[in-house]
Amino acid sequence: MNDPVLALLRDLVAIDSVNPALSPGGAGEAAVAEHVAGVMRRAGLDVAVTEAAPGRPNVVGVVEGRSPGRTLMLCGHLDTVGVEGMRDPFTPVVRDGRLYGRGAQDMKSGVAAMIDAASRLALRGGLPAGRLVVAAVADEEHASLGADALMRDHAADGAVVTEPTDLRMATCHKGFEWVEVETRGRAAHGSRPADGRDAILHMGRFLARLESVDAGLAEGPSHPLLGPASLHASTIDGGRELSVYPDRCRLSFERRTLLGEPPDAGLAEAREILGALAGEDPEFEGSARSLFTRPPHELPADHPLCRALARVLVRRGEAADPTGMSFWTDAAILSQAGTPAVLFGPRGAGLHSREEHVEVDSVITCRDVLIDLARDFC
Repeated sequence: MNDPVLALLRDLVAIDSVNPALSPGGAGEAAVAEHVAGVMRRAGLDVAVTEAAPGRPNVVGVVEGRSPGRTLMLCGHLDTVGVEGMRDPFTPVVRDGRLYGRGAQDMKSGVAAMIDAASRLALRGGLPAGRLVVAAVADEEHASLGADALMRDHAADGAVVTEPTDLRMATCHKGFEWVEVETRGRAAHGSRPADGRDAILHMGRFLARLESVDAGLAEGPSHPLLGPASLHASTIDGGRELSVYPDRCRLSFERRTLLGEPPDAGLAEAREILGALAGEDPEFEGSARSLFTRPPHELPADHPLCRALARVLVRRGEAADPTGMSFWTDAAILSQAGTPAVLFGPRGAGLHSREEHVEVDSVITCRDVLIDLARDFC
């Protein structure tokens, strides 16, 4: 329990870095970025702090090898989701081999592991060959402004995104699309049905069809590691008063996508439903638009980075077969920009929940695997 990586993890969890795009008034990444930069500088890394957006810094540290070789990037995000309903979210508590607190699993444990790996390498003479880039980025939990900015200035032969994977090598994850649907009615007094048109009931028709689409996805094409595509209704609002026919209703839903699907798959499905409903009822009026989309990701298991990581895992007695993650990560952005990325991080539970934890032994293991990988791959 006295391992330096765990002390660093406690420090990181104790710093509020809630993403302000998700929680108005959230602290953002400035304070935790300052701490991370200081740790890396004291270990001898060449450190640069740049803003992905005003007040939203990225921190990049570099360990240069003693001879030419490959460049490996370790990447993790500094922001967390909100803390509503949590008790003492920024007070790290260790209990039964687990460290609790906001960001403990997602993903300050992975950030601590990658920073301590780089620090140990730097303090013990650096890399025999190649180059190690350690990137702690902003805003992954919302729009990935940090990863986008990182890729404008940095590239590598391979990258490990240290999201929590239960110490498994994750080679793929789904993409997502956010879609907004609006149904339009006609406001009228609640006592005059002939004059009104109920936008909320019309949205109910849309939702029934959307549920059928989701059921079809569950029975449709399936990725061997990720399963089928899916969708869910996320938020809905509409109406003004109890005695007024609602003239508008808005729904936002999320569509999780697989490789090979178009980036606007959810929008196309929504528009198909709206077209069918309008064809059945001339009084039905609705529209849909895409709000945001990110692609799915997959790195072939025979890529040199995956083979190198698998060799390290086998030597350490860990599972080396590839797996997939249900959540989206910055690995998709890195790979799209030309830096092939795999996911590997500690073991924990409570992702985005009120009680989040990481298993402390897995943080140490993660750190040690990253050290071995940097030496082998670079």
